[in-house]
Amino acid sequence: MGNSPKAGLPSRKQQERRLFLFLVIFLFPLLAVGIVGGYGFLVWMYQVFAGPPGVS
Repeated sequence: MGNSPKAGLPSRKQQERRLFLFLVIFLFPLLAVGIVGGYGFLVWMYQVFAGPPGVS
């Protein structure tokens, strides 16, 4: 009685599959773009103040 699945509610396996797809399709690519873009921005800002590489 206590461990019968509720009608209309997604099972745990379906919830885990949806979470996995969300992570793989949306979250990880957005994080990758944000991290690479943020690093590029930091390098760009550093070069604005320090000058391009190789210039002394």
